Amino acid sequence: MQFDNDIEAVDALHQSYKSIKAEIGKVVIGQDEIIKSVLIAIFSNGHCLLVGVPGLAKTLLVQTVANVLDLDFNRIQFTPDLMPSDIIGAEILGEDRSFKFIKGPVFSNIILADEINRTPPKTQAALLEAMQEKAVTAAGFRHVLPNPFFVLATQNPIEQEGTYPLPEAQLDRFMFNVHLGYPSFDEELTIVKKTTSNSAVTLNKIINASQIQFFQKLVRNIPVTDNVVEYAVKLVSKTRPNTALATEEVNKYVNWGAGPRASQFLIIGAKCHAAITGKYAPDIEDVQAVSEAILRHRIVRNYRAEAEGLSIEAIIKNLY
Repeated sequence: MQFDNDIEAVDALHQSYKSIKAEIGKVVIGQDEIIKSVLIAIFSNGHCLLVGVPGLAKTLLVQTVANVLDLDFNRIQFTPDLMPSDIIGAEILGEDRSFKFIKGPVFSNIILADEINRTPPKTQAALLEAMQEKAVTAAGFRHVLPNPFFVLATQNPIEQEGTYPLPEAQLDRFMFNVHLGYPSFDEELTIVKKTTSNSAVTLNKIINASQIQFFQKLVRNIPVTDNVVEYAVKLVSKTRPNTALATEEVNKYVNWGAGPRASQFLIIGAKCHAAITGKYAPDIEDVQAVSEAILRHRIVRNYRAEAEGLSIEAIIKNLY
């Protein structure tokens, strides 16, 4: 993609975002904020965790995003008996009696890790290297994954039977933790009408892999003022109990807070949020717009907070 300047490029990202969102809206009814979060994660070169009860179109959303973005897509259904080799691949002995690496489903642009918390931590950890390094190691050899590469994982609420909590290191690899709610009455009416008839929807491919990579680089080049960076770092520092910037509420209700990766994601996410809304530089409101989904899974409440029914979302809002 060629543009005379970054302003034209940001305008192109803004228009592409609107076109992508409209195309996804042909299939996924409602969930506007969820769609926005997924697209921000993709343009920020991050991963996204979608949390919600079954039947809220989490899987459909990921499949539709892959289709509209013209990317290779693989779905991995996480089950209690899934093994790491089922994800990354394995060495097999060929007919010529030499070992050959057979690539697993992780070798794709978009990976749908469906119900990721239904498999034990050992298998969940197989994604760690892929998510961080964009590569996997098998039999001592490093194999680079396709570019771009995203993990969009779905997770049932951990209170449900048959689920395993994701390790903290695994959670920290996700840029966003997005919670899906039930549709409104009118949205559900539309969903039922569309899905119980023979009407077919044709999706247009809006952008491709090379354009996504261009926009990812553009987002990192967007300027940000020092006061916005300081605000983001202070916001994260406030989540850490018994530190200089911690609030009284955090000291009382939080076991531990977010690490430096949260500060990095806040700035990248704010840059992307500004660009897709038509602005050329982020401000504090853009940081706040992405903060809940970034901090939600990086703050651990203590028993007092749980006993008093204080949510992580309420703790985050009180930090602004």
